[in-house]
Amino acid sequence: MSATRTRIMLVDDHALVMAGYARLLELEPDFEVAACHATAESAYADLQRQAATVDLVMLDLSMPGRSGLDLMRRIQMQWPRLWLLVCSMHDSPPMVSQALQAGAHGFITKCSDPALLPQAIRAIVRSERFLSPDVRAAEQHASAAAPHDALSPREFDVFIRLAHGDSLEQIAQTLNIAPKTAANLQTQIRTKLDLANATELLRYARQHRIVFD
Repeated sequence: MSATRTRIMLVDDHALVMAGYARLLELEPDFEVAACHATAESAYADLQRQAATVDLVMLDLSMPGRSGLDLMRRIQMQWPRLWLLVCSMHDSPPMVSQALQAGAHGFITKCSDPALLPQAIRAIVRSERFLSPDVRAAEQHASAAAPHDALSPREFDVFIRLAHGDSLEQIAQTLNIAPKTAANLQTQIRTKLDLANATELLRYARQHRIVFD
């Protein structure tokens, strides 16, 4: 980490949102925005070139192409020293749980008070986990255990894409897996969740606030 500043990479597909984050962070004397990326693929490629110059990656979960969950898992495997902060519109317990399993050190929502962002980063740098108040409230109201808790990180990623209407061919191409593997994952997901078809899968995802109308 830099002796004086925490160097932050921003990953979000909404340009105005990312510009707002960058402006807010640059106002803090102990932060520096090292790079901005609109896709997980672009961020990962940049980290392969200059991971040593980045301390923390702040990222969204839902982006075109590979998801934020997938990016965090890849970062954890290759650069486990990097801190990870999720900033997402989703505060559902399943999304928060999967993000933490994927390696997130903190989770705030895009509805959070902007003043929480510097607090979150400083807490993470102190090796503390940070959840915004709305995320903590959502966790407290969550049911004890749900069928989707049994999904592996890869299955959960595919589950989200199926719920958003992606075809198996699209999922296979995005995740760089064989179409047969994507089909097998779909079968495993439906079996674990006891779902007969795509309609039931979408209904389940909406009921558990994993996707929205």
